[in-house]
Amino acid sequence: MAFETADAEPALLAMGGAVVDEGPTGIKAPDGGWGWAVLWGCFVITGFSYAFPKAVSVFFKELMREFGIGYSDSAWISSILLAMLYGTGPLCSVCVNRFGCRPVMLAGGLLASLGMVAASFCGSIIQLYLTTGVITGLGLALNFQPSLIMLNRYFSRRRPMANGLAAAGSPVFLCALSPLGQLLQDHYGWRGGFLILGGLLLNCCVCAALMRPLEAPRPAAGPAPPRAPRRLLDLSVFRDRGFVVYALAASIMVLGLFVPPVFVVSYAKDLGVPDTQAAFLLTVLGFIDIFARPTAGFIAGLKKVRPYSVYLFSFAMFFNGFTDLTGSTARDYGGLVVFCIFFGISYGMVGALQFEVLMAIVGTQKFSSAIGLVLLLEAIAVLIGPPSGGKLLDATHVYQYVFVLAGAEVLTSSLVLVLGNFFCIGKRPEVATEEERHKPPEDVRVDSREVEHFLKTEPEKNGEVVHTPETSV
Repeated sequence: MAFETADAEPALLAMGGAVVDEGPTGIKAPDGGWGWAVLWGCFVITGFSYAFPKAVSVFFKELMREFGIGYSDSAWISSILLAMLYGTGPLCSVCVNRFGCRPVMLAGGLLASLGMVAASFCGSIIQLYLTTGVITGLGLALNFQPSLIMLNRYFSRRRPMANGLAAAGSPVFLCALSPLGQLLQDHYGWRGGFLILGGLLLNCCVCAALMRPLEAPRPAAGPAPPRAPRRLLDLSVFRDRGFVVYALAASIMVLGLFVPPVFVVSYAKDLGVPDTQAAFLLTVLGFIDIFARPTAGFIAGLKKVRPYSVYLFSFAMFFNGFTDLTGSTARDYGGLVVFCIFFGISYGMVGALQFEVLMAIVGTQKFSSAIGLVLLLEAIAVLIGPPSGGKLLDATHVYQYVFVLAGAEVLTSSLVLVLGNFFCIGKRPEVATEEERHKPPEDVRVDSREVEHFLKTEPEKNGEVVHTPETSV
């Protein structure tokens, strides 16, 4: 099942998946060159996308005093931001496949900035939900997903390392945005802080300008091949058992993954820790995360490890959940610092591996639609996670219960992934023959010369990784 449209751009060959914009068949991933500029842009976008929902938690105490709200009400801001980042995945897939990565990202950067600027003039918490949550969240989503798609197009052999380096943008920006937010609040109040942060988000437009499309090889002399319809959203990925297991595990994981970073600052403040020191906890977490993500990406890219990256991802999830459970025993600032160190390691591993594993499961051609659908499924869990933790905190006033709940959810997701992976490997059909793998779908008409060119091209020349049972779940 797919949404299709025909346009005036050159035809692309859809080999059983969504036609991903700016990734024509036959182009070898450069694994460098301009790809390093794309990697830098992805680094910045990832930083804003993932650090922003955590960084705004610095303003929660001030917002609670001004609007007379509770923990769960303030947590909805971060939750809506994350829900928009995840839940608009299919919309981003459609926009990217229709208009291209660069125009979508430019529009997203403007929306993200506009949302924070408008939030500085809000007079109620509902208005903050709409501006900071919905508008800024949508803007970040329109930047985040296209940047990952472009990174996937520019890197193949070095992709695990590139994913790890790009994912490091999240902790780097968290280290900067959290103390910056506290500083802005102290000098300009939360309104002035939101206004300045809105200006910083315009840098997303600069990153969008770096997303230069890959150029297809020029065709030989003769009539141009006929233009093929473009699939904007491919739902056939749900037929892949490995994708279903991954989506289920990831959805359970995000129920608890983002809860500790949202509440750890408030936890410290309730223990009597000064505001500046409390905000420094996120800096500690982010600093450790900076080194954990590239390291995890490097390890996942090793020849002997890469086929088993799904098991490494499952271990990272287990480590994160176990850290939450042990962190619930913290009773002072020193204990929270130790918790943030180990949480930063496990969180960094999860962040570096999650999209690398998804790319390995579905392949290059289906990644655009797969990531959109996964993010949509995770959005429901993201929308429930932090507010449910806030409700539990309002009812019990015990932070330990919140951390135990988050840890149990992440531990469950790791078991779902490793058990589903184990049984799916045993039951997975044999790998398709070379002829079957390259057979074009019946609903796509292509020129015979284009098919012949594709059959002579090895999978690696399309920027793809040949699937094995281990990498395909």
